[in-house]
Amino acid sequence: MTVASTGKTFETAEDTEGDDTPIDVEAISSRTNAVLGLRMDTTTRAEMDRQLPTTAGQLNRLLREDLGAADDSEVRQLLREGTRLVDLTNRPTAETPTFGTYLYLRDVALLTQRLLWIYAERNGLDAP
Repeated sequence: MTVASTGKTFETAEDTEGDDTPIDVEAISSRTNAVLGLRMDTTTRAEMDRQLPTTAGQLNRLLREDLGAADDSEVRQLLREGTRLVDLTNRPTAETPTFGTYLYLRDVALLTQRLLWIYAERNGLDAP
């Protein structure tokens, strides 16, 4: 949303959520498990579309954490993949077939789980 008087753009909650708060490993783990439990044959497109912003936002939040990419090429590769996935130009649109949206949502959830595990390990937290 753009404010006419200032020309400034408001960030969405997805962009700013949790920037100054610790990552909630349990909540993210629960969300990704729920997403991965969705079945293509019984999940509506509307339900997938409802899950997308929060799930992509959680991945985006993890991408901003220090996950040790400077010392680990595998982590760097995961971060590149995550950056590609959360890029708005790669997210499903209304024209994306339902199966494409389903696959995208699963890819985001799986990568989020991998990065969450790395985050937990680096911070001495219980693994998700």
